Amino acid sequence: MKMIDQKTPLVSVIIAFLNDERFLAEAVESVINQEYKNWELILVDDGSTDESTRIAKDYANSYPGKIFYAEHQGHINKGHSASRNYGISLSQGELIAFLDGDDIWLPAKLSVQISLMQAKPKAIMLCEACEYWYRWQDKTKQDIVVQIGTVQDKLFNPPQLAETLYPLSVGNAPSLSGILVKKSVFEKHGGFEEQFTGLYGDQAFLHKVYLNEPVYISSLCHHKYRQRVGSIVQKTTSEGYYHLKRRFFLKWLQQYMLENNIEHKKVQLLLKKALKPYNNPFLYLLKIYGSRLDKTIIFRNFQR
Repeated sequence: MKMIDQKTPLVSVIIAFLNDERFLAEAVESVINQEYKNWELILVDDGSTDESTRIAKDYANSYPGKIFYAEHQGHINKGHSASRNYGISLSQGELIAFLDGDDIWLPAKLSVQISLMQAKPKAIMLCEACEYWYRWQDKTKQDIVVQIGTVQDKLFNPPQLAETLYPLSVGNAPSLSGILVKKSVFEKHGGFEEQFTGLYGDQAFLHKVYLNEPVYISSLCHHKYRQRVGSIVQKTTSEGYYHLKRRFFLKWLQQYMLENNIEHKKVQLLLKKALKPYNNPFLYLLKIYGSRLDKTIIFRNFQR
């Protein structure tokens, strides 16, 4: 896809990483190999203790003025939301793109997405389909392209995406590595919510956009979402914290809408339905512990 006009906006690419030594170089190289060249890359180290710190610094030294290394004061770990916000604060671009330290982009990612954004000037953000990448490790598995929601190649006005996508509904949500967003949205609505240090941090940001701004959903796919043991999603689920994180997000969303006087009847009904099991302490404990604990034990603990 050719550029719509001669304007080539600067894109600030932000990779917030933590102990991604096995994958970080591949992620960075996928940015370097973009067909679209007017980008800067900000590598935000979230307190890594492995070789990914050295890898990131080496790239910054090799590409001065193009790739930048940043870390929190004292090299502390603050979570992906705080790290992405830090990257945004250092960015110079008109557009912001994110890439996880273990994912990769295909070469046409930026050029195609910028063309689409120029063709849809009302869109504050663009989201594309996501390729679940299994074959990087297991050649016997099939990679799967997952579309966002049920309708693509369309501009959605607020709050349509909040009504139809996960986690309030059943439509597949976008991957952060597949979005392109105008920097102005962060100035208008704030960045990532830093109380989310892991799971649901992306959803909190995305829902601020869904509830307030037009978003274009593309059926195209130019990034690979690495499926692996040790990812945030995998660890949170396997360690049994998923419902704790989900409840925290739902409560946050409820408060965000209240504080910002956002009234959307369908969203509020979906939110009420999603919160219902968590507002019943017995059902909430049952969701968390499931078959791992006898229901009688859960009930007795609840009664205390």
